[in-house]
Amino acid sequence: MNDCLFCKIVRKEIPAAVVYENGLTMAFLDIKGINPGHTLVVPKDHFDDFASTPPERLGDIAAVAQKVAKAAMRALGAPAFNIGVNNGAEAGQVIGHMHLHVMPRFKGDGHEHWHGKPYAEGEMETVAEKLKATLS
Repeated sequence: MNDCLFCKIVRKEIPAAVVYENGLTMAFLDIKGINPGHTLVVPKDHFDDFASTPPERLGDIAAVAQKVAKAAMRALGAPAFNIGVNNGAEAGQVIGHMHLHVMPRFKGDGHEHWHGKPYAEGEMETVAEKLKATLS
């Protein structure tokens, strides 16, 4: 896709702080990361989002994300990390190219995990049934 920001980075038309690259995947630092080492892992081929990315490519992306996460722990002293994917605008996806966030975490870094909310009476069972019916 010619106008895609991440495709331009992959084609090296726009500079990025690339930390890892292989034939299928590229990993580079997020320009507004939540912590030092916050890395985006992208497929070199354009896929709009997580849901439209072929499963075998998700496996490639996950393997690179694991390498990056381990490297962040060793190189930066991060004791933990989060992996995140925003699929669609309502979920916070800003760039329409599949990307996975590897976010090194540090004690007291000020970032909170999201807050869940309990299901209403009987709602969990209804939602589970809808998902099972769609998955089968």
